[in-house]
Amino acid sequence: MANRAPDSVRLLAVSKTCDAACIAEARACGQMAFGENFVQEAVGKIRELDRADIEWHFIGPIQSNKTRAIAEHFSWVHSLEREKIAHRLNEARPPHLPPLNVLIQVNVSGEASKSGVAPGAERALAIVIRSLPRLKLRGLMAIPEPTADIALQRTRFALLRRLQLELQASDSAVDTLSMGMSDDLEAAIAEGATLVRVGTAIFGRRDTSTREK
Repeated sequence: MANRAPDSVRLLAVSKTCDAACIAEARACGQMAFGENFVQEAVGKIRELDRADIEWHFIGPIQSNKTRAIAEHFSWVHSLEREKIAHRLNEARPPHLPPLNVLIQVNVSGEASKSGVAPGAERALAIVIRSLPRLKLRGLMAIPEPTADIALQRTRFALLRRLQLELQASDSAVDTLSMGMSDDLEAAIAEGATLVRVGTAIFGRRDTSTREK
């Protein structure tokens, strides 16, 4: 048991490849926040549903040519890792919308194939984000390597938690740890996750082989 209050952890339903009707059904059951990986697919669903009571999170890799669409349609971005992308999101965020909530993605397991800044590099990127008025730094995100080793899962998540606490010491707005998915959410919650990204356990396994250009 993590000895955590239930309301200290939010559920982000990862709805990539799910159609609008599926998302509407989940919303009717009380789920509010949905995570999408592919911009064009997500924007189509956002427009089709046209619901102000849904909170849209972008959680996939960010291509430069997709920053405007992300800035215009999402409330949260979890996967920020480059200064250039931060500036583009800031410039594209419509002034009538509140600042875009952003998380810095950290590569806590050091995999060459994984996105994210190296541990420690988040501090420099955080300084840049704080200088941009249309962005609001809310915390950190990580996707550690898949493993059934609970101790290793917790080690990776504990590292992200320590990095978040360092940022939080100088910025009270840093309140979010996006970590943990269907197969490792228990370890993530035990190490302080405030937002868990769950797709398979909610919607079942899906074909995600198609990627946007």
